[in-house]
Amino acid sequence: MRMNRLTSMIMIAMVLGVIVGYACNTFAGSAAEAKEIASYFGILTDIFLRMIKMIIAPLVFATLVAGLAGMGDSKTVGRIGVKALGWFIAASLCSLALGLLFANLFQPGAHLSVPLPEVGSAVGLKTSALNLKDFITHVFPKNIFEAMAGNEILQILVFAVFFGLALGQLHNRAAQSLVGTLEEVVHVMLKVTDFVMRFAPIGVFGAVAGIITTQGLGMLAVFGKFLLSFYIALAALWLVLIAAGYFVLGKEVFRLVKLIRSPLLLGFSTASSESAYPKLMEQLEKFGVRDRITGFVLPLGYSFNLDGSMIYCTFAALFVAQAYGIEMTLSTQITMLLILMVSSKGIAGVPRASLVVVAAVLPMFGLPDAGLLLILGIDHFLDMGRTVTNVLGNAIATAVVAKWEDGIVTVDDAAAQAEGALPVPEEALALAKAA
Repeated sequence: MRMNRLTSMIMIAMVLGVIVGYACNTFAGSAAEAKEIASYFGILTDIFLRMIKMIIAPLVFATLVAGLAGMGDSKTVGRIGVKALGWFIAASLCSLALGLLFANLFQPGAHLSVPLPEVGSAVGLKTSALNLKDFITHVFPKNIFEAMAGNEILQILVFAVFFGLALGQLHNRAAQSLVGTLEEVVHVMLKVTDFVMRFAPIGVFGAVAGIITTQGLGMLAVFGKFLLSFYIALAALWLVLIAAGYFVLGKEVFRLVKLIRSPLLLGFSTASSESAYPKLMEQLEKFGVRDRITGFVLPLGYSFNLDGSMIYCTFAALFVAQAYGIEMTLSTQITMLLILMVSSKGIAGVPRASLVVVAAVLPMFGLPDAGLLLILGIDHFLDMGRTVTNVLGNAIATAVVAKWEDGIVTVDDAAAQAEGALPVPEEALALAKAA
């Protein structure tokens, strides 16, 4: 399916979802009836997301192993990992700082026209899931099949690193044949991705219609100031990320943003980063990023480079403080920012991860975590913005690391390689033929 056509169909599906969801919300006799109607829309979204999840584990494993086997040594892997993590940490700090700046500037929690939840009210979030010791242990798989069944990207990455490096040390015919087989598995999975993406508009329609049916558009009006302030902060973060990308990639960063518009829209409409992963990988390949870089940096970024989630953490925490009229000095806010920075690195795989992090950190500063009940009703709309920003941040991070590693194949390079002027990587030939 062509990219322009897919993007157009997703946008049409979003508009139809809003219209149908609003009609269902208006004519539903009660909140329970609206929730029941939304559950039927949820079937469409669940089916689409299940199909996406069935792709991720084999795609991540095959891409990463094939790429690492071609790197040759662990020093290259370590160098790429250090560069990627350096970018991730800088981007996270920038995101948290912007959240702090805009939350203080717009004061979204001040003068709320809704009753505040009583301090001590149950939030219903499992903050016990946020535990550094358990997180570090959880990173290492005890069973690779269990990790793949649960789509545990970090665990798959750890096993794939060992497997790929070991395979790269073997130079016999069987090992080379296995590498070739895995490279073909990647191509097959990308083709499967293309088939699954044909169902994306249906999944998007179900997601949008379902949330509008249950929440209605009135919720957006009540918390309009918070939503508007948050999305302005996200827009500022987008500008910073693109500017940072421009510093490394030059004008090519705009071509990258244009290429990934479909994964961005998909992530936004479904509020799921997983839904955008396979298509994002495919678009990075079209941009010219070598598979070995994409296969290593992108899964790592999905666990450690959550720029949208970072900006939300400081924004939500300060919103609660403002709502309850609790003054926080600048030094206290900066301390909270640093704690959020450390805490957030253990949220991979935790349900409603951003909310869990905020709920765990608020009591440390005398802030009632019950304040999060105020925004639970609009969290899906916030999650849409967080997700699309996470996707953009990981796309730019992967391209930047590839540029530093001389891992971007330009159209001219690919054409020269296809003519035999340079050594011929398989992905360069494929790109040259496509061009």
